[in-house]
Amino acid sequence: MYWQEDNKKNDIDTSDKVVDLHFKIDCKQIPTSHAWELKQALYQALPWIKDEPEVGIHQIHGATSGNGWERPPDGELIHLSKRTRMHLRVPTSRIKNANDLVGKTLDVNGYPVVVGKVITKKIDPFSTIFSRYIVVLPGMSEDEFLTWVVDELTARDIQARKLLCGIGHQIEANGETIETRSLMIADLDKATSVALQEVGIGPHRHMGCGIFISHKGIKAVGETEDKSHFTGS
Repeated sequence: MYWQEDNKKNDIDTSDKVVDLHFKIDCKQIPTSHAWELKQALYQALPWIKDEPEVGIHQIHGATSGNGWERPPDGELIHLSKRTRMHLRVPTSRIKNANDLVGKTLDVNGYPVVVGKVITKKIDPFSTIFSRYIVVLPGMSEDEFLTWVVDELTARDIQARKLLCGIGHQIEANGETIETRSLMIADLDKATSVALQEVGIGPHRHMGCGIFISHKGIKAVGETEDKSHFTGS
């Protein structure tokens, strides 16, 4: 854990560069390990995504337990409900292009994903954000990971005050194993929260890595039981 007290500024409401698109999907089940396959399916449906590094493709998460971080082990299937959504983060200039997904059927490792109507949502400038998957070097310890994150943020002139690292997770991608860790960053001012959600940290955004989303309800991560849900699973 890495912790400093804050000196906040709140001078921005949302991003004018990117938005989140939430697509309704019709899909009964999908393999837990599907990041690479989903990326390839979206490349086929929307070829322009390949050349848009700002696009973030979230992995599909189904019914959750606890506080929303648990799912079946890799190699098993996620059973999806009608409430399940597919989430993309796209540049504002690509909203119309991304809407072309509506009505298409994606083939994700042999499982059909029928894409339904979409809702566009602006980025929330919450003070706490998290990413389920951030790419790390194999064998990197928690302390080494947090030091790396601090250095990355410092290079962007961002002072990291409160970071919380989750457990590691492996992503299988066409024969390659990608090591990741989850990360929560707390006590951000609005401008910094939005900036980090716009660009994220690290590679493989098209497989759900390095994408930050806002997190409601944690005022002091280090003082509440909310730590328990940050397992990175």
